[in-house]
Amino acid sequence: MQPARILYCHCAYANIIPTETKTAVLDQLLNAGIEFDAVPDLCEMSARRDPRLATLVANTPLKIAACYPRAVQWLLASAGAKLDSQDVDVINMRTDSAEDVMQRLLCPKDDGGAA
Repeated sequence: MQPARILYCHCAYANIIPTETKTAVLDQLLNAGIEFDAVPDLCEMSARRDPRLATLVANTPLKIAACYPRAVQWLLASAGAKLDSQDVDVINMRTDSAEDVMQRLLCPKDDGGAA
């Protein structure tokens, strides 16, 4: 099984994710030396119907560090970038600690990385 791609949302405009959590996750991703995609704000991209969203979510498996999974799925679908929920794990930085988020981002899906 190929490793999951990672998409990180910095929630720059909606600003609903605790600053310390999103900063810690971003720092840990950078320090881990792994490849990932980062966007300033999925909500803003969805509101603009940014065509890059479809490209960002096209290849699965995918792990998205953002907010509530249903909200992320709805945002992407409303922008025309529907997710295949079987191959996508949306990790909630709004409620989970940075440590829990990183554990799920770095853990292979078949080893308990997905909820």
